[in-house]
Amino acid sequence: MPNRLQSHCETPYDPMRLKNDGPRPPTSENSNQFNQLQELFDKSFKAARVGIWECTLPDETITWTDTVYELFGLEPRSPLTRAATVAMYTLESRKKLTEVRSAAIRDGEGFTLDAQINSAKGELRWIRITAIVERQDGVPVRLFGMKQDITAEKTLFDQLRHLAETDAVTGLASRSKFESMLDDAAASSVPGPRRALMLIDLDSFKAVNDRLGHQAGDDCLREAARRISQAVPNAALVARLGGDEFAVIHDFSSADDLEDICRRVVEKLEWRVGSSSISFKVSASIGAAPILHGIAAKDIFAEADKALYAVKATGKNGFRLLPTADPIDDVA
Repeated sequence: MPNRLQSHCETPYDPMRLKNDGPRPPTSENSNQFNQLQELFDKSFKAARVGIWECTLPDETITWTDTVYELFGLEPRSPLTRAATVAMYTLESRKKLTEVRSAAIRDGEGFTLDAQINSAKGELRWIRITAIVERQDGVPVRLFGMKQDITAEKTLFDQLRHLAETDAVTGLASRSKFESMLDDAAASSVPGPRRALMLIDLDSFKAVNDRLGHQAGDDCLREAARRISQAVPNAALVARLGGDEFAVIHDFSSADDLEDICRRVVEKLEWRVGSSSISFKVSASIGAAPILHGIAAKDIFAEADKALYAVKATGKNGFRLLPTADPIDDVA
């Protein structure tokens, strides 16, 4: 089948070759105006880091415009094989590309995919692929579309997501990240390790904040975050919920195992803050509850919160485990 994609749309080309893929051929009366529009079109695509591609079927001959070559870090007009270019996608993106491409060829519908590649120059890039399937007599004969560099867009998105998911004071996960993960853990029906929610309150933090100032209070929170992270290096998540409240999601194998984890955190979160003239002992109260499938995240949180306040009501600086329809004994 003849290749109907102009190989290099950044340079002058015969619009008749594009047929349905681009502007209609100009008449003799407006050819000059058409050429100007064509040049503007090409420059706009190049400025937007958008290139055109096609792959004929079933021989899988591929053709790219210059911009696509640049995205992949290859010299324009250098020989191409689909196997070599597909190998430049990261493993996850390659699997997704194979999945959506096969579905498109089978069903005749196009797709849009954001994929990550490792260019020939060793640069990790994100590209957005759009694809259309052309069929003749019901048989797929060609895939074609656009590839656009969206690395800057993805980088900005990741930065914004990091800001949203990270507590600004401690660097731990934020409350929104915690709530999302707790929801996912509670809703998951996939077999896996048992997990528990631990809610942690710092005892005497208010005195530190009020008597030593907010800077000392922030330093205290950062130190608490560091100590919690050291106590539970294998935690699925350590988050600050706000104020002096922290949360940990951690795997456990038994009530004794969960008790040992809570005890490590309590012991690690006992230290003095301040100077020789004025200092305060900081400690922690912990309430824990298992995360069980079928129990809503808010109810699991309520159980752990209930356990936490039971500790606070009986002297603080300790932990308690409350069962949620689970064979875990209360531990004072």
